[in-house]
Amino acid sequence: MRIGSIIHGQERNEDYRDTLEVKSPYDQALVTELALAKQEDLHDGVSSCYKTFHTTMKGMPAHRRADILRNAADQMERKAEEFAQAIMDESGKPITFSREEVKRSVQVLRFASELTKHVTGEVLPMDAAVGGENRMGLVKREPLGVVGAITPFNFPLNLSLHKIAPALASGNTVVFKPAEKTPVSAYKLVKLFQDAGLPDGALNLLLGTGEETGEPLVAHENVHKITFTGSLPVGRKIRESAGFKKVTLELGSNSPNILFEDTDVKETVKALVKGAFAFSGQVCISAQRIYVEKSIYEPFLEEYVKQTEDLTVGDPVREDTDIGPMINEEEAERAKLWIDDAVEKGAVVQTGGEQNGTMLTPTIMTNVESNMKIIAEEVFAPIASIIPFETEKEVITFANDSIYGLQAGVFTKDINRAMRVANQLEIGGVWINEISTYRQDNHPYGGVKQSGIGKEGVKYALEDMTEMKFIGIKLKQ
Repeated sequence: MRIGSIIHGQERNEDYRDTLEVKSPYDQALVTELALAKQEDLHDGVSSCYKTFHTTMKGMPAHRRADILRNAADQMERKAEEFAQAIMDESGKPITFSREEVKRSVQVLRFASELTKHVTGEVLPMDAAVGGENRMGLVKREPLGVVGAITPFNFPLNLSLHKIAPALASGNTVVFKPAEKTPVSAYKLVKLFQDAGLPDGALNLLLGTGEETGEPLVAHENVHKITFTGSLPVGRKIRESAGFKKVTLELGSNSPNILFEDTDVKETVKALVKGAFAFSGQVCISAQRIYVEKSIYEPFLEEYVKQTEDLTVGDPVREDTDIGPMINEEEAERAKLWIDDAVEKGAVVQTGGEQNGTMLTPTIMTNVESNMKIIAEEVFAPIASIIPFETEKEVITFANDSIYGLQAGVFTKDINRAMRVANQLEIGGVWINEISTYRQDNHPYGGVKQSGIGKEGVKYALEDMTEMKFIGIKLKQ
């Protein structure tokens, strides 16, 4: 299978183009061959989106946009297994988790379809100001124009739709640049939107490298917003080069999970095993730092090691596989180096830490210090560190000692303590008695500090895909 970019409804898959092979992270089987986009494709894609916005999307009634999004959801539901297989093949995500991603993606489309009809404004009481008598003030929301969506490999369908669906719902057009590692689900998604009735040019797909297409997309004068999920270094560059464009940046985390002594240890362990190791820890809000009150530290650690060692590691196609490969061997080697570096500085590997190609066994670390990479940076691998604490004040200090602040989990039966801690955490989102890794598609999602700028979650992303316009009317007496 060979695929290319899709610009104004037409695939660009000519023989003269440079190509890139996409291989399965698990067994290196060829998944597809990309016909790579060039800067001229980028310019054509932006031009097509810009024209389509002004001629079609900006004036399209809300009920029509809602119909298209609902049609897309219905079609994706019918093709759920096809999409799940694509995610599994290109990312190595175990098939059961790939199916869950498709289900969430259908839900994102339905949320967007419903909210399309509820983009409202307000009437201002102009006579609240001195001299404002006999005036009416209207505030309405209008779409921005062309949105550049740059998406990661770890949730290639769901995170793409968190950008695309709100943009289309609010009447924008989208230039879509997915990760080169996971282009197949993106390609299928654009084809699905075509079948659902989306006009040509409303969603253009760029299958190219970041240097060739991603960087010029950010800087293009006819792109009005950039929405990006990815690494902190790339996010910094986008922030610097985006100029006056609106930006939404989701740049990762090293999420803390705090367990007080009244926690149900066995039940919480089960959740945190999934929270730390699902999709080999390649999740922005993976449970990376686990702080456990000293009185339950030993029983928690014993149970955590036991349940982690019970995980099934292997072929993502198997229904019973819990942990598959990392996205490539380079990332697995990088994670292994971080483990070894921590051990040299005094950390202890309680279980796991073995790397073979793209496979890295789920790893539990103890005796860690805040200056170790496995704690200080986003590990983005199946590595969790277990850290004891004595007091509430101490653990809040530990949790906040980070450049990141995306999402956290707090476990306790004391609602007063739970709220007290949640209010003091320098975090964009806090779950009480739920792991940091849990995310629903309808709540505001985004971090503070260097975890990013702006919010996702369909309603909140949709609001940021629009601009407020004020219209004032002076009435005759």
